[in-house]
Amino acid sequence: MKNRICILAVFLLSLTSLYAQSAAKQDALVLYHNGKYREAVQVCEEELAENPNRVESYVVMCWALVKNKQYAEAEQRATEGLKVSPYDLRLIEILGEAKYYLGKNIGAMDQFQKYVASAPESGSRVGIAYYFMGEIFIRQARYQHADIALSSAVKKEPLLDTWWIRLGYAREMAGNYYEAVTAYDEALRLNSSSVDASRGRERVSTKLQ
Repeated sequence: MKNRICILAVFLLSLTSLYAQSAAKQDALVLYHNGKYREAVQVCEEELAENPNRVESYVVMCWALVKNKQYAEAEQRATEGLKVSPYDLRLIEILGEAKYYLGKNIGAMDQFQKYVASAPESGSRVGIAYYFMGEIFIRQARYQHADIALSSAVKKEPLLDTWWIRLGYAREMAGNYYEAVTAYDEALRLNSSSVDASRGRERVSTKLQ
């Protein structure tokens, strides 16, 4: 009887431990979605200390690091994560974001191109990847390329007025003024109080007179 009680106690303790570990793993993502980025990173660090090959922890950690503007750390940890899982699209994309914010345009572009080449059309971050590609092309004064990338971005996420503004700007800088007006007008339709869209449209309108 005592042996049965001991076995049952050990079993219950094991279940409790497993439940606690599972809850901790879920907490990282919950913390991230709640904007508690430092806490999410800490939980992921603890998970990786227990299991250095846990890809999910690398992913959530890098998302949180980027949101917390710890771009160098995000670059480092995403690179480490890709050594564990070289084809993880989430790590490929977030590494691109980290490099973008660090001003590493070529490296960032490589990551975003890898991502959009392999991600399904319904991929949750396809639009974001195209947006960042467009911003990199703007940095490089390659405005026609920026137009193409940002046009792809707004097709994926058509309700973001800030993306339409950037598309309008790329078209404006490329000298495609009629198309720029269309983009600025869409931004104003989505957000009639947008100062950037209003000013952009005014600039372009004067060039069409």
